[in-house]
Amino acid sequence: MELFDIRTPDGEPTGQVKERSAVDRDGDWHGTAHIWLVRRQNGRLQVLLQKRSREKETFPGCFDTSCAGHLSAGDSFAEGALRELSEELGIQAEEPDLFYVGLYSYEVNENFGGTDIIDREIAAVYLYLKPVEVSELCLQKEEVEAVRWMDFEELKARSEAGDPAFCIFAWEIGALEDGFRLAGLTEC
Repeated sequence: MELFDIRTPDGEPTGQVKERSAVDRDGDWHGTAHIWLVRRQNGRLQVLLQKRSREKETFPGCFDTSCAGHLSAGDSFAEGALRELSEELGIQAEEPDLFYVGLYSYEVNENFGGTDIIDREIAAVYLYLKPVEVSELCLQKEEVEAVRWMDFEELKARSEAGDPAFCIFAWEIGALEDGFRLAGLTEC
């Protein structure tokens, strides 16, 4: 059973804890961590995309954030980010390895698998800037089918065009641009 801390829209825990299905049913705000692996290749900024497992209930087989996941009850945003890096990609990182971009609130109202959900999340977005070789990653097969590097500008164009192969929302493209600016990364 997955338990989540209920949070305010600003990300502060309320002290209430609920099971995941109740959170989705009731539309409670809860925390997630989104970690973007970033590199510069041939003068261009690239991000690592994960292709979600085809077994996932939401957005199966779509390209998504490098890794992301819900915070378990009691987790800080950084703890959740480090756990997701380890579980989904096999990266053993420490908090100083994460470049914190900020908190972003968003809402998705969808029907997945015949169930209506109201998904209200406060996402802490991080950049991971250390060198990563795709061949050395250990992918969590239940979550991640594959990974690939993509130029950020191509990702942005495909996301803005509504390419159904991608489940990256406009707010996340904006968060990445914020992160690049804050980290002092610019296109050459």
